[in-house]
Amino acid sequence: MIELARFIVHYGGHFLLPGLIAYIFFRTQWKKAWLLMILTMIIDLDHLVADPIFDPERCSINYHFLHQTWAVFVYFGLFLYKKTRVLGLGLLVHLLIDGIDCLWMNAV
Repeated sequence: MIELARFIVHYGGHFLLPGLIAYIFFRTQWKKAWLLMILTMIIDLDHLVADPIFDPERCSINYHFLHQTWAVFVYFGLFLYKKTRVLGLGLLVHLLIDGIDCLWMNAV
């Protein structure tokens, strides 16, 4: 039961939280902003070079290349620049959700 809740929070956070943020902060173009934030899921391609590719008990933060601490600074830089703000925000939200998942793993 707790694993189902973790799954729902994790993937719901990856898809629904960006929609909520897009609707609140980018109201006039919320659909475009949501789509761009969903497209930031592409950073999960770095999972393809891990062995195994998927491990539900592995924390992505500081394990996968695009989930490293240095990446937070790059993604924050994207957030600061108006033309890439939505992408940077999507990437930061992605790492936040993955970080919450890591905390949840260690708490259970």
